Amino acid sequence: MLALGRRARAAAREIALSSESQRNAALLAMAAALRQNAGPILAANALDLAEARAAGQNAAFIDRLLLDAARLAEVADAVAGIADLPDPLGRVLATWTQPNGLRFERVATPLGVIAVIFESRPNVTADAGALCLKSGNAAILRAGSDSLRTSTQIAQALRTGLESAGLPADAIQIVPTRDRAAVGEILKGLDGTVDVVVPRGGKSLVARVQSDARVPVFAHLDGNCHVYIHAAADLAMACEIVLNAKLRRTGVCGSAETLLVDAACAETHLRPLVAALLEAGCAVRGDAATKAIDTRITPATAEDWATEYLDRIIAVKVVAGLDAAIDHIERYGSHHTDAIVTADETAAARFLKEVDSAIVLHNASTQFADGGEFGFGAEIGIATGRMHARGPVGLEQLCSFKYRVHGSGQIRP
Repeated sequence: MLALGRRARAAAREIALSSESQRNAALLAMAAALRQNAGPILAANALDLAEARAAGQNAAFIDRLLLDAARLAEVADAVAGIADLPDPLGRVLATWTQPNGLRFERVATPLGVIAVIFESRPNVTADAGALCLKSGNAAILRAGSDSLRTSTQIAQALRTGLESAGLPADAIQIVPTRDRAAVGEILKGLDGTVDVVVPRGGKSLVARVQSDARVPVFAHLDGNCHVYIHAAADLAMACEIVLNAKLRRTGVCGSAETLLVDAACAETHLRPLVAALLEAGCAVRGDAATKAIDTRITPATAEDWATEYLDRIIAVKVVAGLDAAIDHIERYGSHHTDAIVTADETAAARFLKEVDSAIVLHNASTQFADGGEFGFGAEIGIATGRMHARGPVGLEQLCSFKYRVHGSGQIRP
């Protein structure tokens, strides 16, 4: 692991000094290598899937792990698409001149070596590797044991693309073991070679990273996301948003896990919303008011309000207005993504201001919690902390900065 870190640090310097055209050429070569190596990648994924099914993993987990030809093509297209994004390096973020004539510039620079620790999504291998490269960083990727075969094959294709473009293959390295001790070594910083850690996974992984890391962390907590149907919500819009927010893809962190319905519109809105969810095959766990609507609804417990299901399950609660909805989200939410559906602009403005989440939406699905939908290209994760990066972590968030100071012979008195 220490040798892996040293190789990453050496590669990071080369990548940081490379030109935009070199990095873009490498990204296109990486995308081509993913397409050319579709056979080995999908064969490895079939083995990972078979092992996961034998272990009794649920449907949502299998969906996160699954790669087919169409999904792999999308992964390759996403890598190629990153080449079209503006170069984040060398941007002058601010400039000013002091009374003594010194001219200051704050300029975007790479972070250095980024370690990404993730679980079952093998596409993270390509997304993270490509984003790190475009932003001038080297990547150390620690895949979950469930996706190690697939991720290894993807990483090998990325490394092939790097080499063909004349850049060091060690700019993207995958940890070649399932041993959890490797995570501990990364969190120690690999003898100073790791600059930041990005965890992508469940609560236990993130909690361990936050507890044990001796280097900065872009925190990515679970996505316990809410949709609040305000009293002034249009019912047809509310139904469409709720169904999409919960069921478009249940295994993503932007999937809605709790539906809050204002008591002022519960008489007209609650039954149709719950019926639409049930008819779409979504299990509903509700409070007393919700449970009274349909015998198929099971009672919700306090644990349900705090649960990220990542499955076709949603918790539903009737709340006594906007204040109660905000209080519920503050108590049980994960500060990830929360939405309000309403025609009342004043209520929407309060929700957007007072809900302390990385992403807050008005009249839109929580499934827009995605770097691509923000125009960032692929993302390395959604950061729910409050330092440096928050929300989708794209190219700009993978940069730091330095100051360039221009003088004409000034000395300090």
